[in-house]
Amino acid sequence: MRRSVIKARGHLPERDARVTPACQSFSSPFLRRNYGSTLTNLKIGRQTRVIFQGFTGKQATANAKESIEWGTNIVGGVRPGFEGEHLGLPVLPTVKKAMEILRPDATGIYVAAHQATAAIHEAIEAEVPLIIAVAEHIPLHDLIRIHAMLKTQSKSRLIGANSPGIISALGKCRIGFQPLPCFEPGRVGIVARSGTLSYETAASTTRSGLGQTMCIGVGGDALPGTTLKEGLQVLMQDQDTEAIALVGEVGGEAEIEVADWIKEYRAKTKNPKPIAAIIGGIQAPPGRIMGHAGAFSLPGEPSAQDKVEALQSAGCAIVNHPARFGPVLKSMLDGSTPTGYGVGTPLSKTGFQRRGIHTFMRRPTWSTAKKPNTQMRSIYLTQSVAFNLLKQHGLPVAASSQSPEKGLLLAVTLNRSTSSPCVIASASSQSGARGFNKFDYDYAVGAESLDLSAVASHLGLDSSISEVISSLRTIVTGLITLFAEKEAYLLETRLTTSGNTDHELAITYAHFGFDDAAHRSGGRQGDIQALRNTSVEDAAEVEVEKDGIVYIKLPNGDKEKGEFANIGTLVNGAGLAMNTVDAIADAGGRAANFLDTGGKATSETVKKSFEVILKDPRIKCIFVNIFGGLTLGDMIARGVILAFRDLNMTVPVVVRIRGTNEREGQQIIAESGLPLFAFDDFDEAAKKAIELANRPRAGQ
Repeated sequence: MRRSVIKARGHLPERDARVTPACQSFSSPFLRRNYGSTLTNLKIGRQTRVIFQGFTGKQATANAKESIEWGTNIVGGVRPGFEGEHLGLPVLPTVKKAMEILRPDATGIYVAAHQATAAIHEAIEAEVPLIIAVAEHIPLHDLIRIHAMLKTQSKSRLIGANSPGIISALGKCRIGFQPLPCFEPGRVGIVARSGTLSYETAASTTRSGLGQTMCIGVGGDALPGTTLKEGLQVLMQDQDTEAIALVGEVGGEAEIEVADWIKEYRAKTKNPKPIAAIIGGIQAPPGRIMGHAGAFSLPGEPSAQDKVEALQSAGCAIVNHPARFGPVLKSMLDGSTPTGYGVGTPLSKTGFQRRGIHTFMRRPTWSTAKKPNTQMRSIYLTQSVAFNLLKQHGLPVAASSQSPEKGLLLAVTLNRSTSSPCVIASASSQSGARGFNKFDYDYAVGAESLDLSAVASHLGLDSSISEVISSLRTIVTGLITLFAEKEAYLLETRLTTSGNTDHELAITYAHFGFDDAAHRSGGRQGDIQALRNTSVEDAAEVEVEKDGIVYIKLPNGDKEKGEFANIGTLVNGAGLAMNTVDAIADAGGRAANFLDTGGKATSETVKKSFEVILKDPRIKCIFVNIFGGLTLGDMIARGVILAFRDLNMTVPVVVRIRGTNEREGQQIIAESGLPLFAFDDFDEAAKKAIELANRPRAGQ
């Protein structure tokens, strides 16, 4: 990115258009510039000039004070309609004016989700080189439009949305809310989809004496502004980074793309940098959104296990918990092969999973929901309601007694690899990944930008017959229109021929998912929200939505093998919550639920989390696993004690608190006088939780 050559905060630098040697492979004056050429903007450091949008807000103010004290070169901020000072720094009414006067290299957007879209647009239009969006619940279709805007320019690079930010430990530059005590200058680069898992990763590398160069939090949304692969490329080219920790999760194909890139990198590089990786969501139930807006699998996308196998095949070491990153990367840097519990060695034929990592690479298979699932961040419609919606849009619907797995598969959804909407077509839902194809289209243009003959051919239809193309055009146009108008993220259908000829098509099955954030954050799509039928959902899951809690009941395992789900989990952060469920399974236990308290949990939220967990009669022990960024360890500890006393709890509770205010939280637990089991180490905590859950009770 453009670098400042001065040291004093507030001095206006001359722009340096030269590309640093570490990033020459990404940008060249002889190459056509596009959004990809903005990757160099991710290279932040001590001289990076930072502004905050929403600068005078409570969260931004607290974050700015802490970041400035740490060494971040914050030069001012923006508050619409206001001009003055805040924290002794200038406040300007627009980002454009801030660019003219303050000349920032980066902006951190600290506004609520309903304001974030406009703030991102404003930053792109002002050509801020690096834009960090931390807000979650930004409507998906707003992000689709933002990506369309990003693709038309070559000045601004976006990280997020729903990102913990980016931090340079070497350059003392933080734009985000990572817990600073976890970070020390060092040798390891981190790129992560999950904030809480990245904090654990940083803490582990710090404890191992490795420290970090930079941590890029790409965020948990379905369409991140910067992908895992792009973050990895930057770290690979960074001369200070000697090893890399990669944090992925269920949903999308980013980790498969990373694995392919790593294979190419290792084939071309004499001394490749060691890479260790973790994937959250191994135990995630199909069809559920696991907290993060992007933590779900669309049709044809790989499973979390597929990602583990792909990365291991590419030469990455695999860990089952982020606390293992430090020791594993240290051994790899020392030239040793990492071994031990919870570690899958590169290219090995065995792994850490309790049932073992498969010895072959499965290709991604078509994912279809067996029954509609609904939870926070999504709205699924029942079949009859979906059919009524199709009829209202003039689309042909035909009742069918055949299995939903039968028929031609046609879906409108997202192509996460290209950050574009797409049509997916397959002549059979059982034909595997090679049996379907994605056809991107221009969001602003719609169906007119599609080659319908190619779609027809892939469905096995005769594209030379005009009646076939006309019938298909009606359905595709209608679905694309519905996708945009009602802000869907998945419109999955099955088609069959109808009428007296084989030239007319009709929809015989519909599985529709809509973005709940459009209503919650944007105040839009109230009519779709009204179609939600909560009577077919789990009452406990629905009840805690209003408190910002994502709670998903998990099934028992194989009863013949004694795999009973009896451990309740209470975790902050979707990535950490997924990994907690996975790691408990690896240790021989089984979690009865996934629960993410949310990034802004309070003591009351923690109490409500206990309440909903205890409604499950299977629960024999509750495992509280907290690694704080925005969430404070002392606040969580007070919530645990509040719940224990107010709910007259008899179920044993194991508590692990790390991160922000961890010492205060641990002290509160230790001095509570309550029968709580407190641990620093995850393995010890998980072992105790499993022991308590399986301990015979009186009368059993």
